[in-house]
Amino acid sequence: MTGSATSHAPSRPNIARDKRASRDKLRAMRSGESVSRRSRLRRRLKRAPWALAVVSVAAGSLGSCAPGQTSDDVRGWSYQTNLKTNPNFTRVNPALLTTSERMRKALAQEEGMRLTVYRDVAGYPTVGIGHLVRPEDGLKVGDRITREKAMAFLAQDLKTAEQAVVKVVGDLKLYQHEFDALVDLAYNVGEGTLSESESPDLNRAIAQADYTGIAQELDYRFAGGRIAGGLVHRSERRAKIFREANYADVRPG
Repeated sequence: MTGSATSHAPSRPNIARDKRASRDKLRAMRSGESVSRRSRLRRRLKRAPWALAVVSVAAGSLGSCAPGQTSDDVRGWSYQTNLKTNPNFTRVNPALLTTSERMRKALAQEEGMRLTVYRDVAGYPTVGIGHLVRPEDGLKVGDRITREKAMAFLAQDLKTAEQAVVKVVGDLKLYQHEFDALVDLAYNVGEGTLSESESPDLNRAIAQADYTGIAQELDYRFAGGRIAGGLVHRSERRAKIFREANYADVRPG
């Protein structure tokens, strides 16, 4: 039979196209679920910052430090355990390190914050978090500064101490806690005290990569020619930081 009429037989279903559509729909659903789960995880991590450190430990991110970062920030509470058991723990060039947050807190605890210029145990005008007043500061005993100025002094003094440590240590590689202890020494006694003429035994230990010897040279107890109790405790704490990564206050009670 001929003519212009066309057949209207039912078309066969496009199985391949239907399968693709089903797969695309399933992927979209899974993607949405994954994004949702990731979003929930991010919110949980923000509410519990310590969880981020745990995730970092599990991911094995403890073995290196990027320039300008402190490895301590990702090591968290498991630092001492990993120091002895994690093969990825290695000493690094001190130029890659900055003072850790734990060291900053320990230093602030030791120094305290005073916004009125006073004389320290050695008689030097001091203010903020142990900032030794310099002529360019334009301050005298009794003057007051703001908290913001005190924090600016801290940042400036830490940078100076870090540079002093890098200079005296040279290419000797350090763990974060070893670097922190040396920064505390430079901050406490002044960068000049770390020089070879002032501290020959310390410099000799550094030249020989004698880490035990370095720890023994972190003791500084005298102020104004007399033993100062506060410096005795601080020296003990500094040694524990260097040897054990133990930042806890050693003062009784």
